[in-house]
Amino acid sequence: MTTIEIHVELPDGTRHTLEAPEGYRVMEVIRDYGLPIKAECGGACACATCHVRLPEDWTQRVIPARDEEMDKLDEIPGADDSSRLSCQLLTDCAIDGLVVRLEADSILVAGNDTRTELQAAS
Repeated sequence: MTTIEIHVELPDGTRHTLEAPEGYRVMEVIRDYGLPIKAECGGACACATCHVRLPEDWTQRVIPARDEEMDKLDEIPGADDSSRLSCQLLTDCAIDGLVVRLEADSILVAGNDTRTELQAAS
């Protein structure tokens, strides 16, 4: 299986280089490496808590956002053309070296993990 690299920048300026197999959601890779991403809906494109921004040179290199993703992005104050939901970006060799900046509105704050609460309620 081919692996690619994804570079994740956090709001505090730290940068992490992650290796990922093809066919995974970028959100899953970020979460599985233990970085603080909310990703409350687990990748269903239902919450917009995996908001990332792409550098300008990457915005045209990834697959375009579908209508469902655009609707969720419209709910995020300040979202712009560089905004994407990382659950809607799939890893493949075409995005090897992808750079994403995890936005502050998508950072999981310690002690405030609503994913655990959601799982317990189901």
